[in-house]
Amino acid sequence: MRVEGAPRENQRAFFAVYRDIEQCVGAYGDGNNTTTDKEEYMTSIDKNSDPSGSEMSLFERYLTVWVLLCIAAGITLGKVAPNIAKTLDGMAIYINEAPVISIPIAVCLFFMMYPIMVKIDFHEVVKAGRAARPVGLTLFINWLVKPFTMYAIASFFLGTLFLSFIGTEAVDLVKVPLGLDLAVGERYGAGEVILVEGVKMLEVPLWRSYLAGCILLGIAPCTAMVLVWGYLSKGNDGHTLVMVAINSLTMLVLFGFLGGYLLGVGQLPVPWQALLLSIGVYVALPLVAGYASRKWIVTLKGERWFKERFLRFLTPVTITALLITLVLLFSFKGETIIQNPLTILWIAIPLFVQTVLVFALGYGLSKIVGLTYENAAPTAMIGASNHFEVAIATAAMLFGLSSGAALATVVGVLIEVPLMLMLVRFCLRTQHWFRRESFPDTQMDAKQRVDISA
Repeated sequence: MRVEGAPRENQRAFFAVYRDIEQCVGAYGDGNNTTTDKEEYMTSIDKNSDPSGSEMSLFERYLTVWVLLCIAAGITLGKVAPNIAKTLDGMAIYINEAPVISIPIAVCLFFMMYPIMVKIDFHEVVKAGRAARPVGLTLFINWLVKPFTMYAIASFFLGTLFLSFIGTEAVDLVKVPLGLDLAVGERYGAGEVILVEGVKMLEVPLWRSYLAGCILLGIAPCTAMVLVWGYLSKGNDGHTLVMVAINSLTMLVLFGFLGGYLLGVGQLPVPWQALLLSIGVYVALPLVAGYASRKWIVTLKGERWFKERFLRFLTPVTITALLITLVLLFSFKGETIIQNPLTILWIAIPLFVQTVLVFALGYGLSKIVGLTYENAAPTAMIGASNHFEVAIATAAMLFGLSSGAALATVVGVLIEVPLMLMLVRFCLRTQHWFRRESFPDTQMDAKQRVDISA
């Protein structure tokens, strides 16, 4: 194998692929793969992976900085031109005199979700059966543990420990649940229907609104950025890709069920039709559009053109849509943040505790069931990471862009990068806790390695 003299970019790409083969090739077998098994999986990796695309972009690396800038821009917009955000949010589809879907926000959120879905190669899901333990453990943590620990932790911190700081009498105005024709003055859950500028709204305790946003983060596992976290932790990229696809499909069924149950327990009940509409608009629609357009583009232009040209084109669109959404959200909540600047901290602490707890659980259980490091790292990362795009979209749709629930989901975005990078560093320092899995004949000797860390 000779790479000397090749351009540095080519060396990076070559050894990124080589590293994937070296670390991932045993993940979908029983540890006794034949040469044919190896060649088949190597071909699969070469055909489907895009290692260079897993590196953190400028936007991803400084996501926290961008969110802080959006907070400043949103607060400024709310002060200087408060009617702009209100006018945009007022462009909505109404049912029973209540706004259901904000059209501008729906458009922005679609362009946040579509690029995530179009990257998924669902053919990889078929191969998941060869890795029952990591896939089963990931599903167990994401859907049977994480939603309930999020509810318990957020309830304790927001409803008990921090309640005096948030305000026992502080209230929030959220949308009246879709499909319900409630009269003014009628009680619903923990709230009461009031009339605000001719529109029916539900007045609820502010901490419960924050709790609702935390719940939505807890039932929305595995963001597309988990591909970055798995890559940086030197995990099995194939397993991460498979779980992104499986979680997207599982979310179609369990998101509505768990959301309806936990929001009801939190005394902010949401009708099933509202959750079904939310998952249909913000998950199913981008999922179908992504699958169909990916298949059509790959057939027409080829997979290389799709990855190198089409996906690069989508990146600035996604970033723009996310930033516009965040600016609009903070233009509504700017006054709350100014009056109580520690609001974000009260929400961030339970999210931090939840993330670290779920990561520790996933990492520890991976060790107990005997996973290799290559599968243990992404298994823990997938559980710890949140699909904040879906959470923001659902919060904006169910409760309104100006709600505390929507603000709580954005705090999830704010702490995502620094917290996940901390966990990546922890994984790298504890690799020796796990056995490693690779084929002897795929190892590079010292003379064949080059420094690709610069």
